[in-house]
Amino acid sequence: MLLLLFRALSKLPLPVLHATGALLGRAAYALSPGYRRRLNENIARAGHASHRAAAIREAGKSVMELPFLWCAPPEQVLAKVTMENWEVARASIDSGRGALFLTPHLGCFEIIPQAVSTYVPVIVMYRPPRKKALRPLVEQARARARLALAPASMSGVRMLLRSLRAGGPVGLLPDQVPQQGEGVWAPFFGKDAYTMTLPGRLQQMTGCDVIITWAERLPHGRGYLVRFFRHEGPFGATPAEQAATINAAMEGLIAQCPAQYFWSYNRYKSPAGASVPGSDGDDKAPPGDAA
Repeated sequence: MLLLLFRALSKLPLPVLHATGALLGRAAYALSPGYRRRLNENIARAGHASHRAAAIREAGKSVMELPFLWCAPPEQVLAKVTMENWEVARASIDSGRGALFLTPHLGCFEIIPQAVSTYVPVIVMYRPPRKKALRPLVEQARARARLALAPASMSGVRMLLRSLRAGGPVGLLPDQVPQQGEGVWAPFFGKDAYTMTLPGRLQQMTGCDVIITWAERLPHGRGYLVRFFRHEGPFGATPAEQAATINAAMEGLIAQCPAQYFWSYNRYKSPAGASVPGSDGDDKAPPGDAA
């Protein structure tokens, strides 16, 4: 049933979906106290409260564009994409060093793997939805030609490592809260957030280039502008240093378009079993954090 609904919605023009999404975003903000509180707290902490009204609308657009992204014909979706500075990523791949694409929950992050896969096969790490009813839809939608999904498990990590060592590209959402034992506490907009260490470990183990990327959602349903930047400078020697470096890079990226960050995401939650900073037994590099 859900797949049929998504297929039907995918036939609507993107401007209509985005306009509907803006209304949906306002409704969700008005009707959900928990959602409203978290969004307000996170955007204020980051110093971007002046973008709150736009962020509410953009959050709704991010939901309503999914049928188009997942169920419309790929050529129709990709016709809405413009790539900027792709040559930065292409050079890393052509060099044989491999490219680790990092993007936060900013803009239309769902479009990036599709766009990259038109140039080169890519593997992205994927965490299945908690609701089993959504899994067939999401997995079918995300698994496209030349786009492979790596599960958020040790087998998935091995897939990413093999690709990077062969000089290929892989993708991660580094601001996704990891499971206990898979992260460290690192500052994110002035507050410690449990942050995955996998990007730092992958870079350290393979020497790959790190490519920071995001897809701006253009006004009035005109499409998406995907930008690529090579991360310059040291990543740090320890997991805590690497996590702090990545969070700082994500903060800089989010500052380019604060209205399109997913501020309602529970970024500061503590996974079960993970000690909070300052508590007894707190460990900046938990056991089991080695590859």
